[in-house]
Amino acid sequence: MTETSRKDESLRRRLIELTRDLIIIPSTRDRPEDIQRCMEFVVNHVELPNELTVRRFCEKGSPSTVILPRNVSAPEVLLLAHLDVVARPQGAAYHSSVNDGRIYGPGSGDMKGELAILLEIFRDFHERCSGISLGLAVTSDEENGGNHGTRFLFEKVGLRCGVAIIPDSGSLNEIAIEEKGILHLKLKAHGSSGHASRPWLAENPLEKLISKLTEVRNYFETLKSADGHWHPTFAVTVMQTENRVSNRIPSFAEAVCDVRFPPPYSSNQVISQLKRFMEHKMELEVLVSAEPTKVSPDPLFLTATEEITQKPVTLIREHGGSDARFICGYGIPVIMSRPYVGNLHAENEWIDIASMETLYHIYQRYFEKKLRPGDR
Repeated sequence: MTETSRKDESLRRRLIELTRDLIIIPSTRDRPEDIQRCMEFVVNHVELPNELTVRRFCEKGSPSTVILPRNVSAPEVLLLAHLDVVARPQGAAYHSSVNDGRIYGPGSGDMKGELAILLEIFRDFHERCSGISLGLAVTSDEENGGNHGTRFLFEKVGLRCGVAIIPDSGSLNEIAIEEKGILHLKLKAHGSSGHASRPWLAENPLEKLISKLTEVRNYFETLKSADGHWHPTFAVTVMQTENRVSNRIPSFAEAVCDVRFPPPYSSNQVISQLKRFMEHKMELEVLVSAEPTKVSPDPLFLTATEEITQKPVTLIREHGGSDARFICGYGIPVIMSRPYVGNLHAENEWIDIASMETLYHIYQRYFEKKLRPGDR
């Protein structure tokens, strides 16, 4: 085995082991102790030399950590990741497996595999290149909107950088430069309860809510375009009542909905339109609101990607959102690409191992061009 192949095998093994170690920590919003445990694991893995400083924050119960070179407040390159994952159904296990060149497990592709890459590249460069202007920020509330993580760090703490790298969108040769806006909405309907055998004596809020959701769905159908789904979309994600029995009409019902929208739509415009569907005894509550995002990646990163992959780069639009929206408003270039992933937020979520190694090498080449490090 050659020295290069030994290094590649070592990198592959480290990335797999670290990703799987992160996956088994169920760092979901409803498990704050596990989020904290995962954050401690991240900091301990970096094995901080004296040249680095750690700043810890906790905004409204959401911890975040920023690791920077000593005496550097705005690194030339800042790596960003979130360690929180979407909760699995009650009773589901948080474990991983390796099959057919992929790591399977909750959060593997969004984004514990990517976090593993950032931790490894960050530690490697700081071990070899003392004082390199490379920072790392890890947050824990991206899946809940990011307001108490990345937004807090940039808006309240004043974190800044030359370029931000967020491997939470795009793909290896597909660099994301646009993302849809996001609205998470709660629709509520009130009525009067009663026995289900006498529905005429009650005002069923659940039926009213279902009817309105159908009307809203039909409205969004009229907004469809043929441009690769680059139009507003609407999805009902949660529906519930206070009922615990099958023969009772509830007095209250609510649904949580996820709306995505591209320019020229705005959150206010979409909310205003949806309020037109609300009737007497109905309410609309905004849980998360974010405008569409457009970012400008560093051309040096595009060059590094093409050199490593030997394939051209495509600039793409993404239907999902990321914390990039909290950064680009400060005029900071944001780089968004990631390994091959699949089934995000679903059963058998996965990340491709070979593409994890490729992204690691892309980062290596980019840092060599951008930061011009020399072994010291």
